[in-house]
Amino acid sequence: MNTHFTKMQGLGNDFLIFDCTKDPFELNPETIRKLSDRHFGIGCDQILVIEPSASIEHALHYRIFNADGGEVAQCGNGARCIARYAYDHQLVKQPHFKISTTHGEMSLQLEANNQVTVNIGAPVFEPRQIPLSSAYQQSEFELAVKAETIKLHTVSLGNPHAVLFVDNVTTAPVDELGSLISTHAAFPDDCNVSFAEVVDLNTIKLRVYERGTAETLACGSGACATMVVAHHSQRVANSVKLNLTGGELYVRWEGGPTDPVLMTGPAEYVFKGQLLLNEES
Repeated sequence: MNTHFTKMQGLGNDFLIFDCTKDPFELNPETIRKLSDRHFGIGCDQILVIEPSASIEHALHYRIFNADGGEVAQCGNGARCIARYAYDHQLVKQPHFKISTTHGEMSLQLEANNQVTVNIGAPVFEPRQIPLSSAYQQSEFELAVKAETIKLHTVSLGNPHAVLFVDNVTTAPVDELGSLISTHAAFPDDCNVSFAEVVDLNTIKLRVYERGTAETLACGSGACATMVVAHHSQRVANSVKLNLTGGELYVRWEGGPTDPVLMTGPAEYVFKGQLLLNEES
């Protein structure tokens, strides 16, 4: 079967987008791993699939698959790319619309200069909902990693996140420590791991190790999780610029338990193509 795809990126976090609104098909984990491979496939951090929505309240349904083939519930950078793709390809008629995910609902707003604002929803701190293996909620957790005790904060924004505050994000052991924390038994579904350096009340430097992928140039939900934790612990104000390896994201959160997290950043096209999928894909 011949199928078209579009490659897009948000701050270097790159995606293959498949539009299944008219001709639905399934990608199995092996095919996802092959397509994501940067040497033997097309190469990407995640694969995004657009499907028809089952609800009249949502313009589209949106699925996310990590490079290891596993499906996840949230991807902020990917959502911005979905917003621009859907509007440019006339899947939606208005620059503001809602989509559904396996996590729930997302509200998307196209802005000027290829910027998109995503309503991520309200953060969740309750351990069982993250999920985190802890009997009770607390502001900071201690995690035994090899012979070391790591202090971290946890939150869910559709995906489970661990946030560590470091003195220097450039020298932080993102690959080694991120891998150990991401797959730690305390996180039943694994987690994304943010290494954050607070510069001032409105600025954070950030690197993120994403579960099922490793470190990426940017992680939208990781940026949102980091800002939420930093604001919740009174390290930053309610509007923050996050400097990631791939560029800048802007995140706002008023701090209330039901207040939504709003993220603004770019969405860019890389190229379009066509590939042949076998019947088992």
